Amino acid sequence: MIFPKAKMNIYRILPFGMIWLIFSIVYTLLEKGLLGNLTYYPATGNPYHFGSAIFLTPAAAFVTGLCIGTFEIFLISKWFSHMSFGKKIFIKSAIYLIIISLFLVMMTAFSNYLESNTGLFNEKIWDLVWTFFFTYTFLSVVLYVASIILVTQFYAEVSENVGLGVLRNFFTGKYHKPVEEERIFMFLDMKASTTIAENMGHIRYFQMLKEYYSDLSPSIVNYYGEIYQYVGDEIVISWKLKNGLQHNNCIQCFFAMKAALKQQTSKYQKKFGLLPEFKAGFHLGKITTGEIGVVKKEIIFTGDVLNTTARVQGLCNIYGVDNLVSGELIKKLDLRFPFQIRALGENELKGRGEKIELFTILS
Repeated sequence: MIFPKAKMNIYRILPFGMIWLIFSIVYTLLEKGLLGNLTYYPATGNPYHFGSAIFLTPAAAFVTGLCIGTFEIFLISKWFSHMSFGKKIFIKSAIYLIIISLFLVMMTAFSNYLESNTGLFNEKIWDLVWTFFFTYTFLSVVLYVASIILVTQFYAEVSENVGLGVLRNFFTGKYHKPVEEERIFMFLDMKASTTIAENMGHIRYFQMLKEYYSDLSPSIVNYYGEIYQYVGDEIVISWKLKNGLQHNNCIQCFFAMKAALKQQTSKYQKKFGLLPEFKAGFHLGKITTGEIGVVKKEIIFTGDVLNTTARVQGLCNIYGVDNLVSGELIKKLDLRFPFQIRALGENELKGRGEKIELFTILS
């Protein structure tokens, strides 16, 4: 079984390999078209074999792409997270280009070594390397590699900004035509956010909000949640019905987020003088999902379940609890120890003609 976070990382890394693979195949075919029937590179005299190049170049490029994707996801992106979109693309692309250029020099030296009967550090081999290094051939390769790096970096930043799932859905056209589906929703709202913002000041409050969202996100990923929207200090999270019900993921997610914030108590107290708390409302129902917009496209959900969930969450203060779950969702969940379900009776939600049964869950 692949865990949700590992699965997400695989989905994030794999496109790097695919982009490099596609570009390398195009490059290999262009190279063949330019060299024709030649069996050597005119610039250096090194041997050229199309039969080997058509397999080895794409394979090496695919592995290179996966390596870059791995470094990007697990290391490099964290170093530059504080920078703007354009600056990150430019600086990271420059770093990758320098590394790959050095790698190409080393590979050229190694290739010359394999073709000759001399040692790797023989002066003749490195003369050929430097000859290649200052040719238009090498320059064209570097420019081509630079274009691949820019494309992969643009992909990385766009996927991070709009969300990997949303980007994938746009590419596949899954919601190009409206689709009806059943989903679970959690509307999660920070407690006393207005008072906190007034006391803290809006700039400092915004800085806290960034850390707050950052600390909650791993729990959402780990329990198959999908972030639909950030609305001020509120997060709207959704699950496909199967993912949300399996192992009670939607409820587990709520308590995992509480635990994640509690672990960061000292950080929040030191930086902001308080530990933010939240309340949440849960409900499920049918919604229509589809792409909308002309100047700016989005994939949105429409349906009564969204309004109902928002109103359920709004009742948390009235009942004095940090979570409220609709009876419809409770019936589908399989909540056992350590969860305790407490019935709170029925409530006629504002703007809704019928009553809804409400429960709160303790752990």
